[in-house]
Amino acid sequence: MATTTTLRLGFKNQSGNTVSISLDNPKADLTSAAVEAAMDLMIAKNIFTTSGGDLVSKSDARLITTDTTDLYNPPA
Repeated sequence: MATTTTLRLGFKNQSGNTVSISLDNPKADLTSAAVEAAMDLMIAKNIFTTSGGDLVSKSDARLITTDTTDLYNPPA
C-alpha cells in the first residue's frame, strides 16, 4: 500500500470562478497560518493568471491523503 498527500489550494479569480492549485508531497509540519500566508502572497504577487483573470481571493485549502493498494500486478 502506498500513501500520498496533496495540498490543494482553492482561489476565486476575477470572473468569480474557483481555481485549484495542487502541490504533491507538502511538508509534514505544514500549518494553517503558513498556508494562508503563502496563498496571500500568491494573490499579492499576482503569480498566477487564469482564463478568468487574476486570482483575487482565497477559497479553501485542503490536505488530501490517498491510500493506494495494488490488487493485481501483471507478470513481467
